[in-house]
Amino acid sequence: MKNYIETAKAIVLEYSPKILYALLILVLGMFVIKLVTKLVTKAMRVRKLEPTLQSFVSNLLSWALKILLLIVVISQLGVETTSFAAIIGAATFALGLALQGALANFAGGVLIILFKPFKVGDLIEAQSQIGTVKEIQIFTSQIITPDNKLVIIPNGTLANSNIVNISAEGKLRVDLTIGVGYDEDIKQTQAVIMNVLNAHPLVLKTPAPSVRVVELADSSVNFAVHPWCRSEDYWDTYFGVTENCKLALDSAGIEIPYPHSVEIQKRM
Repeated sequence: MKNYIETAKAIVLEYSPKILYALLILVLGMFVIKLVTKLVTKAMRVRKLEPTLQSFVSNLLSWALKILLLIVVISQLGVETTSFAAIIGAATFALGLALQGALANFAGGVLIILFKPFKVGDLIEAQSQIGTVKEIQIFTSQIITPDNKLVIIPNGTLANSNIVNISAEGKLRVDLTIGVGYDEDIKQTQAVIMNVLNAHPLVLKTPAPSVRVVELADSSVNFAVHPWCRSEDYWDTYFGVTENCKLALDSAGIEIPYPHSVEIQKRM
């Protein structure tokens, strides 16, 4: 019994300084990690980085430093850290292979947040989808289509494809094509359509709208009608100008051609 007590005392005397030193490193290390994370977060806020990126980088840095601190603490207790580090490395490699697609999406999300090809609220076209950006997450981005559908696009695919930021400049040109009969007066038609554009409340004065003959088609003279509007007013301008042009042309007695033969066959 006496031998056991002596052995226990010897172990306590041998390992107590190491344990106390390891605890001291652990406490100081946690304080330093918290301070470093706070400073990095503050720096990102000063640079006005996206909140999503700020949160992710802070968490990633915190966990990386904590793992490093754990290795240091274990080494102070006399545990061989070479094999421990090898196990962590192997596990990280295996996890990387298993989550290869997720890592690609993560990298894409970081690129999007850093380089800002678009932001929340922008109207974009990507992956054959057009919609307003609702949210930019680390792995995916969400857009709302004009018919109110939620589209979720992986950031890896998004970052490696063409992105058209429709609303980036704040103004958009609405492209309309309106055809009238060959017997109608071109100048009168232009004047009628231009009056519609000038009277519409959403059509901008600068850049100035334009109405020009664009094509002599088989059964109509086609006009390229180009009003400008704010990005958020695009669809209201598109539909409103189209309707008003039809009403104005009807009031002026200007015919918009249509296949009369088809109508006759239907009546018969």
